[in-house]
Amino acid sequence: MLTGSCHCGKTRWSLTGDPGSITACNCTLCRRYGALWAYDYEDGRIAVTGQTQSYTRIGKDTPSLEILFCPSCACVLSWRGLRLEEDGRRRMAVNLRLAPPDLVHDLPIDHFDGLNSFEDLPSQGRCVRDLWS
Repeated sequence: MLTGSCHCGKTRWSLTGDPGSITACNCTLCRRYGALWAYDYEDGRIAVTGQTQSYTRIGKDTPSLEILFCPSCACVLSWRGLRLEEDGRRRMAVNLRLAPPDLVHDLPIDHFDGLNSFEDLPSQGRCVRDLWS
């Protein structure tokens, strides 16, 4: 199990099982947050504990997700889909930058073009440690 916490420790997330490769996205939000995302579903392998606040994109008629953050230190914990998947589950992702570096440093990073094409980008063969060293 992987765990992560905000800076002040009041909010946490956990991800059970193999997180697989993680995603760095270049959308207008993710590039500002610098988050690295690992995915699953609410009430599935991901759990968020502690008080959170949420941000939903302003000026968009039908936003697709909300960002959950700590109301005390403002660390971005996760995002949660605002619409259910066809199977009734709610997609979610946690920010692996809040995990202890030694537990995630070997995870491969996939890149996603959330700004223009909304498609996966070719692998660059990088891992989390390449961003933190």
